[in-house]
This record gives sequence, structure tokens and C-alpha cells, in this order.
Amino acid sequence: MRTHPLALITRTLLAAGLLAAPAATQDKPLYLDPTAALDKRLDDLLPRLSLDEKLALIRANGKFRSGGVPRLGIPYLWTADGPQGVREELGLDSWESAKRTDDFVTAMPVGMALASSWDPELAKLYGKVIGEEARARDKHVMLGPALNIQRTPLCGRTYDYFGEDPWLSGRMTVGYVQGMQNEQVAACIKHFALNNQETNRHAINVEADERTLREIYLPAFEAGVKEGGALSVMAAYNKFRGQHAGHHDYLLNQILKNEWGFKGSVISDWSGTHDTREAALNGLDLEMGTVRPYENYYLARAYKEGLLRGEYPMSTLDDKARRNLRVLFTTGAVEGRKPGFINTPAHLDAARQVAQDGIVLLKNTGGLLPIDLTKVKSIAVIGENAVRTFAAGGNAAGVKAFREVDMLQGIVKRVGSAADITYATGYRQPVRRNFWERDGAGVRRSELDPKYLAEAAGLADRAVAAAKTADLVIFVGGLTHQAFADDEGVDRRDLSLPSGQDALIARIVEANPRTVVALISGGPVLMPWLDKAPAVLQAWYGGSEAGTALARVLFGDANPSGKLPCTFPKALADIPAHQGGARTFPGENGTVHYDEGLLVGYRWFDTKHVEPLFPFGFGLSYTSFAYGPLTVTPGSSALEPTLALDITNSGQREGAEVVQLYVRAKKARVMRPEKELKGFAKVLLKPGETRRVNLKLDGRSFAYYAPEAKAWRVDAGEYELLVGTSSRDIRQAGSFKVVKPAVLPK
Repeated sequence: MRTHPLALITRTLLAAGLLAAPAATQDKPLYLDPTAALDKRLDDLLPRLSLDEKLALIRANGKFRSGGVPRLGIPYLWTADGPQGVREELGLDSWESAKRTDDFVTAMPVGMALASSWDPELAKLYGKVIGEEARARDKHVMLGPALNIQRTPLCGRTYDYFGEDPWLSGRMTVGYVQGMQNEQVAACIKHFALNNQETNRHAINVEADERTLREIYLPAFEAGVKEGGALSVMAAYNKFRGQHAGHHDYLLNQILKNEWGFKGSVISDWSGTHDTREAALNGLDLEMGTVRPYENYYLARAYKEGLLRGEYPMSTLDDKARRNLRVLFTTGAVEGRKPGFINTPAHLDAARQVAQDGIVLLKNTGGLLPIDLTKVKSIAVIGENAVRTFAAGGNAAGVKAFREVDMLQGIVKRVGSAADITYATGYRQPVRRNFWERDGAGVRRSELDPKYLAEAAGLADRAVAAAKTADLVIFVGGLTHQAFADDEGVDRRDLSLPSGQDALIARIVEANPRTVVALISGGPVLMPWLDKAPAVLQAWYGGSEAGTALARVLFGDANPSGKLPCTFPKALADIPAHQGGARTFPGENGTVHYDEGLLVGYRWFDTKHVEPLFPFGFGLSYTSFAYGPLTVTPGSSALEPTLALDITNSGQREGAEVVQLYVRAKKARVMRPEKELKGFAKVLLKPGETRRVNLKLDGRSFAYYAPEAKAWRVDAGEYELLVGTSSRDIRQAGSFKVVKPAVLPK
């Protein structure tokens, strides 16, 4: 943990009695008075800074470091990846590992696993864990969470995100940000905005209409800023309407800062800055990772020369410096922070809870799950993913996990001596070969070396033989963070399972119909064997306690309660982004067109009546739930009804249900999707228990964005309120009438 040299010297002299403590608060400059209002402290500090000191605050002087004014006791600002935990330490000016032994941390499950919990309070705990560990590692800004909407499941970073729905993404974002920032660590919500593919991510130009921008791709960021209070925002790599998002006047100045009132710092993605004038004037506050010497950054010498020539107002520099200082002061970097904690039992338990609550039970024919060890005496565990670990990622921001329980370890520990366990690899994914060169984000180009293809037949045959002799099979397959799987910098090529897994699963199920398939991936995959496999679990990448979590669900110690945060399609062609050829993905002539508009994910499937493999919001349980009648009560405001209904656990096991509320405009004046998620609640119930669930709506629940008015508008008319257990399983319905049209305040 780093301690600022000035603070260390001061504490040493005070302890030795060689330096007298200040007699009164007024003896200190106002900016060093922690009892003073933050804006007054910043007002006091800014005039004390020289031009060069202000410039130092707005660009990097290390791979993850910036700022620092030693003569005034202002420390460096330290940032770190990433959304799932604090990245291992790198060299100050290098992308290579620093080879330290004190940077092992808790690996949290990926964003899609967290989103599958549909639990904002769990998201808050998630943020708290990362915040405490970041503080222990002396990081001021964590570069997460990642909020980009899943437009296509081929996106290589889908695993990082919270799925396809802006409302769900927003609720998880608020919890995550608040949990982290309560621990004196700034959340940096990313990537703002429309970063929905990895192919050509540094240059692709996105064309999307205004309603699509406002209703699909911005709401999670808006929630993170307005409700979560995010202290920093990372700008995206891509262009939007012809201008790089890293210094985009409309996105950063007009929307983020002016409309939403964002007072924090806009940070570039690494190597995401391209022009001094745009960076100076269009809302960028901190330039990181540009591939050139630090003094040659766009916001360094060139910006200084422009300021001195009068090309840029000095007020632009003061605003940038002030925003970065706000982050430093708010995180306690100046007066010192409370100690942090790493790899505590509570942190590992939180990782297990998230992984467990994010597991989605997709199929359970005949009640094969949970596994009854009084009836099962031999288990064959098959699949390379059963013994893989994933925290280090591929090109993703890697976490050096203190421990990572793989799936086989979790199963073996849980079963103990109750049954015999055999393991067969079954398949082996090609080896990843990294090349030495890295891009500006530190991502290495890589390829897959088909090293193990020759042994594939033998591996499969041995796995089938193991399946035949076992009472039950647990197949653990899916993707990895290998190239063209779930990997930063490159998108998937298709939705199929790699390495012949589909054919292998079909053979295994034929050899032993009592087969459970557990899939590890960051997004949807195709399942051509689904009608034959009796039980299927979606387990995502589960972090440090992935194996423990899966074992608890498999053997009934925990009842699965996860719900899909994204639609699983039957075919890639069913996805709207893949309806228009290269024009709509991955783009042609440098531009990708979001022709599907608002119809992303279930909005498309439900509006166009396309049958999914599994719908958005879907997830089974080991128990069952009954939905009582729905009542709708008008609120004190004309646009704030409250819905109430009773949920009863009608089964034999304790379990949690996610009650989902969708809104449908009966007769829309403008194009509206078939239905849109506008509320949800997760309720834990004992067998036979009934609980009243209340869901409150507001004006935005009924609104659409009207570009001509530059505002959110609610039309008069009837709105259906649909309550169910997924977007395709509506259990109760009510209605609400808007008597007068309204334009909502910003």
C-alpha cells in the first residue's frame, strides 16, 4: 500500500515529537481542512496551483497514475482495472506484470453473473468488496462497472456487462456504484457510450437515432450518475455520429455534464484520445494511456501551448483540474483513508453468494436436480471447464486471485465420501498463443493454436466410456477467455460451443440420460442437444468461489434463483443486429448502423413474435411460486401508481422469486416495443410462506424520448401492467390510465 512521502515524513516527525501539531484548524490552508465544504476547499486550492501543476492533474504520468502536486500535499491519483476485482500490479510504465506477491485479491463473478441475480443489494455488496480491496491496494479509482448494453451476443466483452435491458442494468449499476463509493473508492462507469462490439472498436462509427440512444444505451449511465453518484465516467473508444466518444461534445458536455449535472471526471479509455482541440473543448478531463511519451499527450505540451496562445480558455483547464481534484478529495486521498481489507472470509463469502445467486437453472426435466447423494453413488465429471480457472482472463483485465475454486474441486469437496467421482477431460480447447505486441489498451494480439485436435477423438471416447459406467454425469463446458470466445479486443465468430462440445454432449446424453450440463460463458450459446439433455445450468464465470457455488446448487444446499439478463436465441440470425448484413454488424465502410433501433433483445423477440431458446428474465427453481391477484393504486402524483400482489412459495423448498413488471402502451402514438421492463423485486420465501410485493412506477415508466421536444414525454391513454416470472411468462395483469399527456422534467 502506497503512502504519500509528505504524509509519511509528517507522521514520523509528529510521533518523535520533533514537529508540533497545528494549534488550530485556521493555521492550515482551507483546502487541507476536512471539515470545510468540498467546493470551498477546491476554490482555495486551485489558485495555489501553477499552470504546469494543473496540467499534471489532467494527464497520465504512469500506465495507471496521474497528477500529484508534492509541494501542496496532493498525492498521485491511482486508477486500476477492473469490474471484477483489482488488477494485479503492473510496472509503472509497462503493461507487464510487476511480479509482486502482495497483489492477490478476491475475484468476483463477472457482470453477467451479477446481473443474473437481479439483486441490487447484492450489487451493493459486490461494490463494497471491490472498494475495500481497492482501498487496501491504495487505488482511488476503479475502472468499472461496465454498463454497455448487449446488442449482440457475439460481443467479446458481453461477460463484463449487465445484459440487454437498460432498466435492469441501471438498477445493478446504482447498487454497485454506491457500494464501492461508500468505501472511499471512485467508481468509473464505462464505456460511454455505444461501445457494443470489439471489432474495430477503436475506430468504428456508430449511427443510432436519438430515441435509441436515449431509451436503450444511456439510461444505465444516467442512473449511475444521477442516483449512484458516480465520481468518474470512462469515455468509449468508438465514434458516434462521426466524432470519437472520447471527446464528444454532445455526449460529454451537453448530455453528461449539462443535462445530468455530472461534476466528476471524464477519463479517456487507454489510447482513446485523438485530438488536442477536441480533448480541450469537448469534455475530456483526464487523458490516460495515449501511446506516446507523457509530455507529448494531447492534453500536455500541445494543450499548454494552445492555452498560452489563447486558443483555449484557461477556464477549460481549471474545470478539468477541479474535476480530478474532486475525485481525489472525495476518496480521502488528501487527508488519508481508513485501512482496506483483502481476501477476508466475508469477501470470499460475497463472491460465493454472487456466483450462487447468479446461476440460472434453464432445464430440469424429471427433477434430476438437485442431486440426491442417497441415490447416486458414482458421478462422472466431464469437461475441460471443470478444471479451468478464469479470473486471470485472457485479454481482459486480469485478477490475480488469492484462490479460485474450480468446478471439479467444488464438487469433490461437497460430495466427500458419499459417492465415487471420476473425471474425464472430454474435449480440450485450442491453446492461445499471444504475440508480444500490445495495443494502446495493453491488449495483446493472439490466435488459437489447434494443438490438441489430434487427440480430440480419444478424449471424447474416454469421456463417453466414463459416462456409461456412472450413475450420473455432470458435464462442465462452455467458453473460456480465449481468443474469439469471451475476450477483450475481439468478438466471437458464432454462438456455437467450441472444440466439438455439442457433438460430445449429444454422445454423453445418449450414453447416460442422467446428465446435467453446466455451462460457463459470458453470454448466450446455442444448444442443439437441448431436447435430449434433462438438466441444464448457466453458471457464467463465477470468480473465486465458482466451484463452491455450483456444487451448492447441484446438490441442493442452495436453490437456484438466477434469471437471464439477456435473451438466448435459437439462432444468431434471430438477433436484430444480425438482420442487415455487415451494415448492422460489424459495420461496413467504417460505420455500423443500429437499424433495429429500440428493438434490442427481448424487445425485438416479443414485438416481432420470434421464439427464443430461453427468454429474457427466465430461470427455474427447485420450488414453485403462486402469484396472487394484482391491485393497482394511484399515487399522490398522476404518474406514480403502486402495484401490489401476494407471492406464495407453493413448493417444498425455500427459494427466491424475481417478480418482474413490464409496461405496454395499448395504443401508442409513436413506435413502442411490445413491452418494457420497468420494475422488479426479489423475494425469499420459506415453503408455504406468502409475502406482499409492492412495485412503484413513475413518469419515466410510461415515457418515451421525444427528440423534437428534447424531453421525455408521456402520452395520455391506457397502459397495461404485466407481472410475471419472465418476459414470456406473464402471471397477472392490470392497467393504468394516463389522463393528461405530460413532458417530464429533466
